Amino acid sequence: MPDYLTLAKTIASLTKGEDDPIALMATVTCEVHHSDLRFDWTGFYRVTDPQAMKIGPYQGGHGCLQIPFSRGVCGAAARTGQVQLVADVDAFPGHIACASSTRSELVLPVFNGAGEVIAVFDIDSDQPNAFTQADAEALAAILKDTFGHL
Repeated sequence: MPDYLTLAKTIASLTKGEDDPIALMATVTCEVHHSDLRFDWTGFYRVTDPQAMKIGPYQGGHGCLQIPFSRGVCGAAARTGQVQLVADVDAFPGHIACASSTRSELVLPVFNGAGEVIAVFDIDSDQPNAFTQADAEALAAILKDTFGHL
């Protein structure tokens, strides 16, 4: 598990004063992706239409270019505004297989200061049951600190 306290401080230091969401997403993605070997694909899907997202900054292999709110783990996070902690993606109804190597997934909604979902932060692992509630809580705090002022 990453040292989330150090990771949070690093991201805060790197993003201090920044208000461009893409620059923030790129920095968060890079820092989180390289913080843990469990993280096989790390990136954002940005809300671009009322019911659809497009890929944003990411690290890892290719990702899906578009994801509707009605499909997949990312869609569920955007639609419900709730963290999706999926131990086995094959057991998730409607899972979108952007990469055949993905076994588990953690997707967190990203909220702006008005409480609107502006994106989701998606982390995939090639290991089953790779993520914990502690991962979700630590990453949610980092996202709130990074994007909550937008």
